[in-house]
Amino acid sequence: MAEPDIAALAAGIRRGERAALARAITLVESTRADHEDAAQALLARLMAERSEDAAQSLRLGITGVPGAGKSTLIEALGQRLLEAGHRVAVLAIDPTSSLSGGSILGDKTRMGQLSVHPSAFVRPSPSAGTLGGVARRTREAMLLCEAAGYDIVIVETVGVGQAEVVAADMVDFFLVLALAGAGDELQGIKRGVLELADLVAINKADGENQTRAQHAAAELRRAMHLLTPADPDWRAPVMPISAYTGDGLAEMWAEVERHREAGTTSGARADRRAAQRVRWMWRAVEDRLLSSLRNDPAVAALVSELEQAVESGSLPPTEAAARVLAAYREV
Repeated sequence: MAEPDIAALAAGIRRGERAALARAITLVESTRADHEDAAQALLARLMAERSEDAAQSLRLGITGVPGAGKSTLIEALGQRLLEAGHRVAVLAIDPTSSLSGGSILGDKTRMGQLSVHPSAFVRPSPSAGTLGGVARRTREAMLLCEAAGYDIVIVETVGVGQAEVVAADMVDFFLVLALAGAGDELQGIKRGVLELADLVAINKADGENQTRAQHAAAELRRAMHLLTPADPDWRAPVMPISAYTGDGLAEMWAEVERHREAGTTSGARADRRAAQRVRWMWRAVEDRLLSSLRNDPAVAALVSELEQAVESGSLPPTEAAARVLAAYREV
């Protein structure tokens, strides 16, 4: 990637140019030191010129077990939102292989209509081993999408797990997608994820599966009453939907809007974003410290020897870690 013209890139983003937005996300995802500096300059410029409309955007996180129909739901919901006059951005995170480092990035194919709509933007990104089912720079990508005029930003996570707390901590509304008829209605869904949910939707409630979905929703409602909600003023609804037929999508979106209105009136929405920004700051501190440590010449000189000693069992990992930090502190 060539050295970016920050002023020109920022201007293209504010005009809503999808090509400029794509280049900007590639820039913030880069691990090159010069690109990281340029990305920070771009974000600072855009945030200084941030409009009130961008601040009023809705950030929606969607997670669910593999095969729950996350992409199908986003395609169907996105079409409805576009018809209602919204501009929709989708940040779809694909799992990265721990062996090859590669990812499939097939979400754009699964969201065929949405990805070509002039008022939509679909960006698949690899998780690159990041915890929480999100990409390393998802927060930055959301800000870029909002600066480009997208008032609905949807983050589709890799899947369900305890680490999904990372995804929930960067959105205004966290939707958990579940399935009925899989034997165990809560199969693959951790208690911690349900406690973070602002809404649980039982997908594929159509055809012969409709009755099973109704029963699963009733069972899950009872289970949810035993959990501690993330927001004491909001009890997460549980409802059956069908992303395939569209049944229940209007009711589901009405709940999203109700949550937004309640949070805006009470101030909870602003408080949630403010707390997220502080945690984002400390996450950025951790990332930069780790990057600085890994790139330090004194540390690099020790790493190979220490790793071999740890692998052979001649040196405890904790002692190796202490030596790495000691070398870093001496610089």
